Amino acid sequence: MARTVHASPRTAEIPVHAVWGAAAGLVGGVGFGIWMSVSRPMMNTAMITMVAGLLGSTNAVVGWLVHLAIALFAGAGFGVLLGEYAQRLAPAVVLRLAYSAVWWVLGALWIMPANLHMPVFDWNPVTRSSLGGHLFFGLLAGLTNVGIARFTARRTAPADR
Repeated sequence: MARTVHASPRTAEIPVHAVWGAAAGLVGGVGFGIWMSVSRPMMNTAMITMVAGLLGSTNAVVGWLVHLAIALFAGAGFGVLLGEYAQRLAPAVVLRLAYSAVWWVLGALWIMPANLHMPVFDWNPVTRSSLGGHLFFGLLAGLTNVGIARFTARRTAPADR
């Protein structure tokens, strides 16, 4: 006997929000990647090459690939968790900034320094610059979330007659 499973409208929106979140994460990731490519808070080393260090490299291209993969993952995660609330300007930006701050704590203060054999939860020039970059990421991603939501709403709205 075949069984039909019905998804609620909220559950059915999760993949859409994940895609929107990933796209917004990519936009924010490009902005943050540029930030990390020009920011040199430690020994004249670009932060993007420090990201490459997660894979044992110092190549900026590797750093960009790692960084963009993280941005896509984090963006999709945001879409799944909070995407339904990120369709108006204020909530989208505030939620994205808060979400980015959480990723700063997890990534820049804990995971990355631990993997690079540096002190974790240390407040230094690198982590200060990284906080600015994460917040820049959140701002760009939040604005992109709103833009995608507005564009999609116009495309799917019934035509006025």
